[in-house]
Amino acid sequence: MIKKKKVLVSVINNISTDQRVEKVCNSLFKKGYEIFIIGTNLYGLPTLKRPYPTHRFNLVFQKKFLLFSEFNLKLFWHILFRSDKNTILLANDLDSLLPNYLVSKIKSIPLVFDSHEIYSELPSVQGRFSQKIWKKLERYIIPKIKHFYTVSEGYADFFEKNYGNRPIVIKNVPLINTKPNKELHITINLPKNPHNKKILLYQGVINFSRGIDKMIEAMKFVDNIQFWIIGDGSLRKKYENYTNELNLENKVYFLGEIPSEQLKLITPMADLGLSLEEDRGLSYRYALPNKLFDYIHAKIPVLGTYLPEIKKVIDKDQIGEVISKHSAREISEKINLIIAKGKSYYLDNLDKASEKYNWEAQEANLLNIFYKASK
Repeated sequence: MIKKKKVLVSVINNISTDQRVEKVCNSLFKKGYEIFIIGTNLYGLPTLKRPYPTHRFNLVFQKKFLLFSEFNLKLFWHILFRSDKNTILLANDLDSLLPNYLVSKIKSIPLVFDSHEIYSELPSVQGRFSQKIWKKLERYIIPKIKHFYTVSEGYADFFEKNYGNRPIVIKNVPLINTKPNKELHITINLPKNPHNKKILLYQGVINFSRGIDKMIEAMKFVDNIQFWIIGDGSLRKKYENYTNELNLENKVYFLGEIPSEQLKLITPMADLGLSLEEDRGLSYRYALPNKLFDYIHAKIPVLGTYLPEIKKVIDKDQIGEVISKHSAREISEKINLIIAKGKSYYLDNLDKASEKYNWEAQEANLLNIFYKASK
């Protein structure tokens, strides 16, 4: 029998809100792996309640090159001294891969890579010198990785075509909904809604290329609707100002970051979920965001973008509508169409889709990757 190993998990994201990392770690923990997560203070240091230990670096630098340099240097020394022959290294995304790769070679221990996106094709690096650095890193390391998985078939196609290494696809989907915990209740101050207006919901990072500005503008052309934006990011203040410029502060509400336990109670309150990512590079074009599946499991229909991976799910499973372009007018028309049909119109298909897209169905592939790495 193969001895279960300890897994050192590296991620630069906020550990408290990275649902994919949490699901992976919980699945491995339940199977007897010893889990240790290494993160940062990049998006704050909220209290964590996990059955395994975590460590977060206090980064002095919070921007671009210096941030990544500091994180990678600290990560290298940390995992070098913490790892031993019974360790598996798990790197989440390209920004944590190099230190893990070097330590895996120095100590001859297995490395697993989870690519949440195509890092060198993110809009934030397009056309910049940093894009060349990330692409060189991809070309150098990715062809050599033995244990490799990602979130969509589009991403897998990209890595196979460009680097000759096709990863396993493990979609970023929720656990099957169990009976709600009767002890849980909503503790977040939600917008008042005395007239029972319909609720639109966006949950995720507030950043460019998410179509959020178009969603806000579309609120000019719809009535009896509230738009809740859940999350935070670099463009939150800009979009709040834009909302005020359009005199939509009584329609558009920014709720900020919400813990996942609370989010699971709030998302089902919505009448429609929005996922309108824009085509700003291959990483977005082939993205399959977890918000799409969160909406499905919350049994709310989806208005999605025309990008291929998102469109494929919505059209194939008939759980909403797809825009053909990012115009506020078309977005508002699609919103009115879905609202007119009502949530009940999509409910049967949402039920079937939630049974198909769930973490339990993905877990076997994940565990098999780590079983092979353990050998």
